[in-house]
Amino acid sequence: MIGLADTTRLMRALGDETRLRLLRLLGQRELGVSELVEILNLAQSRISAHLALLKEVGLVSDRRLGRRSIYERVRGPIDTWLEGVLEASGGSPEFEADRLGLLALEERQRQEARSYFDRVAATFGEQILPGRTWEGLCRALLCLLPRGRYVDLGIGDGLLTLMLAEVAESVTAVDLSPEMLAQLSQRAQRAGLANIEAVRGELDRLPLPDGSFDVAVLSQALHHAEEPRQALREAWRILRPGGRLLLIDLASHAEEWVREKLQHRHLGFSEPQLSAWMAEVGFEGVRVQRAARDPHPPHFLSLVAIGQRPSPSPRP
Repeated sequence: MIGLADTTRLMRALGDETRLRLLRLLGQRELGVSELVEILNLAQSRISAHLALLKEVGLVSDRRLGRRSIYERVRGPIDTWLEGVLEASGGSPEFEADRLGLLALEERQRQEARSYFDRVAATFGEQILPGRTWEGLCRALLCLLPRGRYVDLGIGDGLLTLMLAEVAESVTAVDLSPEMLAQLSQRAQRAGLANIEAVRGELDRLPLPDGSFDVAVLSQALHHAEEPRQALREAWRILRPGGRLLLIDLASHAEEWVREKLQHRHLGFSEPQLSAWMAEVGFEGVRVQRAARDPHPPHFLSLVAIGQRPSPSPRP
């Protein structure tokens, strides 16, 4: 319950046509001072003074958006009464002009956005795009995955392992290198992730039990395996019936230097090769497709393959 003095201040704040117009506009959407100037066609100083008074009596609030202040009407016990007052005057020429002004503002903003995207459409990927990172995209897509038991086979820098752990029930990380696994454990501890188990092992001889995982991931790891087909058999073995394999690897290439410098055992794989191997091992619904080409020389092309371990047929 507000006191008499506050009620008096509130009524005085409402006793001005411009402030009523501001309250009606700010009840429809957030607006900045420059936008209100455009709609009302009034001086900025005048609008700022009215907004300061409305904020003082608790009818509007503001928040910083960079160097700008954005205002909105405060929703509270008095709002229902205030909305009734504003609606009662809804047919006034001033309110109608404000409605049309707001529509014109929104149309101008849409046109500016459309013009910008039309202008940069051909080179959009080359623009500075704040917040656009492959890591961010992966994290967003991983949120669509079901919780379950995941295994990351050949962890590399561990980034994918850590991202999987954020959405999975558990993640088993398998790698040949004890130091890679130690680095992953340190990063997991710093991130507060306690659902990662680090296991030393080789891709074609996994020290894991049969039918243990819902999803197996082989991300840029199969080309390190001595026997790629055996590594695929092992991935099939440790998946539960109905479990899925996600494989990302390089397409066939001729860059011999990766053998010694990066310890690659194979110079990528062809799409028919991966598809045939996965089907031979027993995966169903196999799909292999081109994913992306590295923009930097020698422009490696990556492939993505998925397959599912069959579920047992229901008994008649």
